[in-house]
Amino acid sequence: MEDDAENFVRAHTRLAAVPYVPEIRLLLITPGTVPNTVPDTGPGTGGDDHVYELWERAGRLPFWACPWAGGQALARHVLDHPEIVRGRTVLDLATGSGLVAVAAALAGAALVVANDVDPYALAAVGVNARANGVAVRVAGGDLLDGTPSQQVVLAGDVYYEEPLARRVTPFLSRAAGDVLIGVPDRACSYLPEGVFEQVGVHQVPAFLEDAPSKRTTIYRLSKHCVT
Repeated sequence: MEDDAENFVRAHTRLAAVPYVPEIRLLLITPGTVPNTVPDTGPGTGGDDHVYELWERAGRLPFWACPWAGGQALARHVLDHPEIVRGRTVLDLATGSGLVAVAAALAGAALVVANDVDPYALAAVGVNARANGVAVRVAGGDLLDGTPSQQVVLAGDVYYEEPLARRVTPFLSRAAGDVLIGVPDRACSYLPEGVFEQVGVHQVPAFLEDAPSKRTTIYRLSKHCVT
């Protein structure tokens, strides 16, 4: 299954620089990086069409194939402030492509664990980590009923739907160390009030959003309490 997942990921993506974090290269689908096997239907169309095709084939939205705004902003923040993770253990929750995990490893983290429930995401993380010359440990499955043991927990864009938000906040609140999240501005957001404090703002190139770029805020958990 692992080899099949990696082959699937490689077959539908290309290695490309991340728009807002160009020092990192990932296997991605964007309008400019659609594989040669996908017909070109004109500027700005092929990438979106291929994402929906992958959605059907994989059975879920391919978060592992897209440079989402929350992850891009959080990866940029980590690379610009490496002291956040340097020499520390890190969990990248809902890692998707592994962008934030790779950024943490490049910034000098002692150990990086990338978690996702999607086996294609875990396969993508392995390939992407090797492409950037870093080591990232993958951990599959749903961790949200547990307690993170890492010294830093990072999560790019986990407040886009209510059921996930209800479970993510208690999980993050149980972390013993630092917690940072990336949250794009959207009409519908489930970020709880009074739990996080703003530490940075980025204007990030967006993909599959309602605008070509998204104002994305980096927040730090300010209260280790369940809301």
